[in-house]
Amino acid sequence: MEIVRSLTADVEPHDLFVHVEDIADYRAWMPLVHDVERLPDDPTSDSPAWLVELRAQVGPFARSKRLRMERTELVQDRVAVFERREADGRQHSEWILRADLAVEESGRTVLTMTMSYDGSLWAGPILERVLDDQVRRGSDRLLELVT
Repeated sequence: MEIVRSLTADVEPHDLFVHVEDIADYRAWMPLVHDVERLPDDPTSDSPAWLVELRAQVGPFARSKRLRMERTELVQDRVAVFERREADGRQHSEWILRADLAVEESGRTVLTMTMSYDGSLWAGPILERVLDDQVRRGSDRLLELVT
């Protein structure tokens, strides 16, 4: 499953990027991100890591998932990529969250958020619609924060 959402704002790229470069900041605008805990730096890795709890409401039921996420790519004011990287040595479904920023000729900044998931727990048309709605609501909140 892949969900892609873009938003355009009359702000400098940095004004948007500060909200997407650290996954702990997603709590302020992304309803899907319920809780985040920054993990101590690992001396064997250059990538910062967080424990992230994702939670979505499906009618009267809530579905949640805790993931260990690492920031695997960072290009200041342009790209931030977070990938699931569990430290338990087991095979896990892939979760990737990617934020790409670009500047239009008009000078407006475009943020494209891509969420990819290849597992089965959050799969199916109902949950896909719920996740898409969470990302859409997050995009709206982020736009409110920066404008």
